[in-house]
This record gives sequence, structure tokens and C-alpha cells, in this order.
Amino acid sequence: MKQHKKGLAIWLVVVVLLFIAALLAGSPGQSETVQEAMRDAVLHSTGQISLFGLTTVNPGMISALLVTAILLIAAALIRIFAIPRFKLQPGKLQLVLEEAVGLFDGMARGSSPHRNRFLGAYIFSAGAYIFVGTLFELLGVQAITIHGHPITLPAPLSDVNAAIGLGVLSYLVIVSGAVVEHGPKGVLKALKEFSLPISMSFRLFGALLSGLLVTELVYYYVSLSFVLPVVVGVLFTLLHALIQTYVLTMLVALYYGEVSEPSHKKAKKEKLQAENA
Repeated sequence: MKQHKKGLAIWLVVVVLLFIAALLAGSPGQSETVQEAMRDAVLHSTGQISLFGLTTVNPGMISALLVTAILLIAAALIRIFAIPRFKLQPGKLQLVLEEAVGLFDGMARGSSPHRNRFLGAYIFSAGAYIFVGTLFELLGVQAITIHGHPITLPAPLSDVNAAIGLGVLSYLVIVSGAVVEHGPKGVLKALKEFSLPISMSFRLFGALLSGLLVTELVYYYVSLSFVLPVVVGVLFTLLHALIQTYVLTMLVALYYGEVSEPSHKKAKKEKLQAENA
């Protein structure tokens, strides 16, 4: 116990000394203003990366490819080595996987009890991509821009193009549920929610970008660049990973269940609601 207290005291003294040194040192004079630094974090105008020498892309594109590769490799390894060894008494890995699958499967069954197999698979995939993709920025993977400067790869969905892509894909999944259940008429039914892909896209983009900008702002000032960025970055990243995963998957499940609901069940439900009223 005494050793733990002594170690904590030493750590606090080091942090305080570093903070005082940062205040005394002041800012060394940045080559760009804070407005330019935050604009580059959004638009990546000076952070383009060469993609195999064929074209230049935003850092978010490289992040998206890496996250996709990580998920595919992890899925293959789990399927080949872990799943065949599952037992009636689950181990730690089996328990985590079963809880994750059960969470999204339960969400799909609760929102769309009549048609949920594909829905469960999709929201599990989308949720895993959002969660892992958001946590990816904590790894601090470095890349070199076309100008020869190092850059830390951001979360894929902090790029507006990736957020719009996932939002549109989720909307198409919702439309597919309406078409499968109601035929061509289902398209008209789903088009009522024409603002849905826009709202989902910019909700993802805005939430993840806010964390990126706050961290960028903290790092910009030398007096704040010790200890605090770690706390801010980790808290914002974990919070956004959990919240955005839940929000998008829940919205997709709810809208999918609504537009794919059989007509006779919907009429029966409306009749019961009218009688109860």
C-alpha cells in the first residue's frame, strides 16, 4: 500500500513539474494559426496521402482501408480458430462474442420481429465498424503526406465522405426491407424518410469531428499539451464510439422495422391503438 502511494506521489510530482515547465516555456510560435490547424483537420487540404502512387486521398481513406482489413482478418481468425472451439460453458472470448452478437440480434428482433436476420447481420457489421473505426485513432498510426510531413491517421468517419457513405448505405438497407416486404410500393413508403441519410451522415460526422477538433485544439497550445490531451482524447473517443454505435444501429433497426412491417399487422396495430384510445 505504501509503495502504491509513493508511486502515485512521484507521478503527480512529475506531472506538476511538466505542467509548470510548459507554462514557463510558453508557445514556441506555430507555423500556422489555430484556425488553419482546425481547418486542415476537417478538409485535409495539406494532409493528402498517396495511395500506391496512383492518386492522392484523404487520410480518412487510408484509415478506412486499414480498419476494414483489421475487421476482416479478425473475423477470419475468429471463424477459423475460435468458433470451432466454442463450448457449452463459454470462456472469456466466447462470452464477449456471444454478448455482442446477442445485443445486436436482440435489437433487430425487438424492432423488426417479422424480418430480422439480415437486419441483425447488418447492424452488427455497422456497429463493429463504427466502434473499431472510432477507437482506431487511439493507436496513433502514422503516415507520410505527399509533402513529406508525418500525420496521424484519424478515425475513418471523421471524414465527411465516409460518414455520408455509411449513412446512405444504411438508408439503402432500410429501403431494401420495404421493397422485400411490399414490393415496388415499398420504395414510396421508404422515401418518406428522405432526410434520414442526411441526418445519419452528419450526426456521425459531427460527433466524431467534434472530438477530433477538441483534441487538435488542446494539442495546439504547448501549455495544454501534457497529460490533458490523453484524458480528453481517450474520453471523447470512447464516448463517441459507444454513443454513435448505439445511435446509428438503433435508428436503422427502428426504421427498418417500421417500413418492412406487414400491412395486415400494421392495420391490426392501428385498430388496437384506436380501441385503447
